[in-house]
Amino acid sequence: MTQEPLQRVLVTGGAGYIGSHVVFALQETRRFKVISIDNHHNSHPESLARVSQIAKSNLPANATAQDKESTEIDAYQADLTNEAQVRAVFEKYGKGGIWGVIHIAAYKAVGESTEIPLTYYQNNVGATVQLLQIMSDFECTRFVYSSSATVYGTPPHIPIPETTRLQADSPYGRSKVMCEQILQDLTAAEPQRWRAISLRYFNPAGAHPSGLIGEEPRGRPGNLFPLLAHMAVGRVPPDLKVFGSDYPTPDGTCVRDYIHVVDLARGHLLALDALAPGSRIFAGVAADAPKIKAYNLGKGRGMSVLQIVEAMRKATGFEYKYEIVGRRRGDVPDLTADPTLAEKELGFKAPNDLETMCKDLWNWQTKNPKGYGQ
Repeated sequence: MTQEPLQRVLVTGGAGYIGSHVVFALQETRRFKVISIDNHHNSHPESLARVSQIAKSNLPANATAQDKESTEIDAYQADLTNEAQVRAVFEKYGKGGIWGVIHIAAYKAVGESTEIPLTYYQNNVGATVQLLQIMSDFECTRFVYSSSATVYGTPPHIPIPETTRLQADSPYGRSKVMCEQILQDLTAAEPQRWRAISLRYFNPAGAHPSGLIGEEPRGRPGNLFPLLAHMAVGRVPPDLKVFGSDYPTPDGTCVRDYIHVVDLARGHLLALDALAPGSRIFAGVAADAPKIKAYNLGKGRGMSVLQIVEAMRKATGFEYKYEIVGRRRGDVPDLTADPTLAEKELGFKAPNDLETMCKDLWNWQTKNPKGYGQ
């Protein structure tokens, strides 16, 4: 049987935590040739070498030359705010040479965004506009956008459906709302050309079960899971601060919907496939109407900060000591997804539980106590 040619897909932020797992999800299908753009601001080029290593090890004995080609990544160190660098990547493949883009690269710290908002708007919004313009110039009009649950701000109802009004509480969240609105305007202006899906992530955690790739932020981790893992291996002092214990939640600490990064990555693959010809997600949409959808990617089950600390204690055997301090600016009490729409329209599922997230994270951290390149 003749194989269909590989489709070239560009992943921005491909060397990052989520990006590297998305690259692997694409490679696992042996249907795509992955191109990565990453400036390594908060990522490590070694991650992509390891992704290829996993993909190669999973090839069957009768793998074709094309199967082997699908395990190789065209990786570029480039900054999305630098138009010449990004345009040069597209020029290498020519008009129509890149089938679609999964845009993950962004600054993502809620607290930091309140301190340097202009940097967040320039990097998250400005770079996205520029990327879309270059895509248009090169006849690449399929776009999967990494949005965020922070677009909902403090939602009126839990769990949160996609119909909830977007009212982000931080510059980071607002940058995601702005990009979603830009995509809405673009798909409305050119409904025959553009197809877009926004994936509103809840909180990714865990690592690939091989322990070869995982979350390795530069500097002290800003997210709870990697911070707890770093504390348990002695990479950072065990001075855990819990921001607020007076929220309207069962134990007073913030509640988040944690999803295994492998499940999240598969959601990107489903979204990409939903932009292909023959997909049914826009079947009921008029020809002159915008072809854009937004989906929550979460488990639909919230976990509090203290529940996560306890789950990581069980996984690592490390006795965490924590101090309750004041609320952190930009934090909201509860962000728990209603994932029903993604399940119904994309076939999305997130089967991995909290115990598996902790186990896989700890497996990654113990195999790589000092991160990539060690």
